[in-house]
Amino acid sequence: MTTTDPLPRPDLPGVGQTLQRIEDNVRRVMQGKPDVVRLSLITLLAEGHLLVEDVPGVGKTLLAKALARSIDCSVARVQFTPDLLPSDVTGVTVYSPDTGAFEFRPGPVFANVVLGDEINRAGPKTQSALLESMEERTVTIDGATHELARPFMVIATQNPIELEGTYPLPEAQRDRFMMRVAIGYPHQDDELQILRTHGEDDQMAALGPVTDVKEVVSAIVAVRHIRVAEPIERYLIALCRATRSHPDVELGASPRASLALLRGVRAAAALEGRDHVVPDDVKLLAPHILAHRLILRPDAEIGGQDAAAVIADVLDGLPAPTS
Repeated sequence: MTTTDPLPRPDLPGVGQTLQRIEDNVRRVMQGKPDVVRLSLITLLAEGHLLVEDVPGVGKTLLAKALARSIDCSVARVQFTPDLLPSDVTGVTVYSPDTGAFEFRPGPVFANVVLGDEINRAGPKTQSALLESMEERTVTIDGATHELARPFMVIATQNPIELEGTYPLPEAQRDRFMMRVAIGYPHQDDELQILRTHGEDDQMAALGPVTDVKEVVSAIVAVRHIRVAEPIERYLIALCRATRSHPDVELGASPRASLALLRGVRAAAALEGRDHVVPDDVKLLAPHILAHRLILRPDAEIGGQDAAAVIADVLDGLPAPTS
């Protein structure tokens, strides 16, 4: 294919049907948070990883489990604790008396969807065990590199770092999560619906898959062909570069963040049934994809500034493309 050949048109109706089934299924148990469910689907479509950060009891693990159960694929759950070892996540090579050789026993990371519950309760060394798998989709043990399944998605939950017994995620670890979302407390009417839905039966137990790996992979491939015009590409880059020179920021968004934002806006366009990206896609996703990657200057943090406000300031200061 030459550079002048048109990209194949994505099968948006097929993608839309697959995603609608997943979204409807997750919302059976996740009431009152349609935006959070949609952001989770965008992360799945963009082959990213999702970090769900909020206080205990608002449905972080419920969201992760519902999304995983909606796909007929391999799912593994890791409960992160202070005594968890890196080999408990990636796997270990052991000697087999039967064969007289060393055999590799894969860990839970060798699943299509990995649920990392309360990831910031484990120490930094164990948290870092996911770095290679999240970026390269491989795991290297004793010099041997093992490929991971496709699709591969890590959905991690964490409590705010101010809570007792938690460790902040290393900068390199946060940068590998494509998106961070916060669920928040539900509206009063939604909380009433939660009581009625979950107060009598275990809705999660009845939740089954509504699609399979083949359909999800097809949707991921289709999203890659969503068109992004050059003005929007330049707008996206300018947004990330502006975070690096903002007076309140010590470390801004990396080129990895630019790529994550590009993949995210393509997925957002596909969810809306469009074969092209518009500036509003960038504005919608920038706070969720960029904010958790920023490191603010100490004086800005003391003054009450936060990363979300920085992203809002940058968006206000950059004119969006008009055509």
